[in-house]
Amino acid sequence: MNRKLDALIDLLDDPDLTVFELVQNELLKETDKIIPALEKKWETSFDGYCQERIESIIQNIQFKETERLLQEWLVTDSDRRDLLTGFLTIDRFQYPDLNPLNIQTKIENIRKKIWLELNNSLTLLEKTTILNHFLFNINDFSINFKNIHSPQNCFLNQLLDTKKGNPVSMGIFYTIIARQLDLPAQFIDFPKNPLVAIVDSKLARKVHGTSAKSDVLFYINPSNKGSITSIKEIEYHLRTNNYQPIHHYTEPKSDIFFIKLLIETLGLSYHSVNFTDKKERIHKLLQLF
Repeated sequence: MNRKLDALIDLLDDPDLTVFELVQNELLKETDKIIPALEKKWETSFDGYCQERIESIIQNIQFKETERLLQEWLVTDSDRRDLLTGFLTIDRFQYPDLNPLNIQTKIENIRKKIWLELNNSLTLLEKTTILNHFLFNINDFSINFKNIHSPQNCFLNQLLDTKKGNPVSMGIFYTIIARQLDLPAQFIDFPKNPLVAIVDSKLARKVHGTSAKSDVLFYINPSNKGSITSIKEIEYHLRTNNYQPIHHYTEPKSDIFFIKLLIETLGLSYHSVNFTDKKERIHKLLQLF
């Protein structure tokens, strides 16, 4: 920490509001590397007003870092853009001190147990059935229907700890695990309840015929213990309920769409529990898309 920053931090308890605003503007230009120094100032301060100022600056710096990481993820080439990284970036919104390695370790432990039951002789449908059994029967992952609007449902660390989520977070989690097991999983923006599709163009032609317009083999509903549904059943439901155009709800969406939907869901969750102070920051994240 250089002397200028030390001097700025020392001025945080200055009662002059003009001085504080100048200091705050300078500190907010810095990265999260200055947070330990700010925390030290907070610990040694006996001025409650000064501590509130420090807390506000720390929160703003942490949010700025979340913005930066999300922007970095969004501009990453699609073949290198990792869905897990995107999910963890949204976790930072509420848990800025989260250790990604702990989350990655938990996911890897789940993946390994499932992987041990798979082999190359199994079809994609058989592999999916095994994945469903481990996630929903053995590990008891499910939708938090008792408190469906809780913001906690949107965060991966909470989903792993409580084994509860909402349809969007569960869909992302399912897709992450499936891909780590080399299953070609893609997100489907099905009305009111996101689905996951297993996509393989060559197999789709063999199964559905050469005239098939879709590369989707079948659909999975992570909100209903991974229940598997055919294309015909999905299209019938959409036509019956007048959803148009049908291909919008049956064809895969990008991972970016996935994460944007998660942020929108988080915003609605905060609104439902009257956390209106989060509204502006959620809006800022959505503006990055």
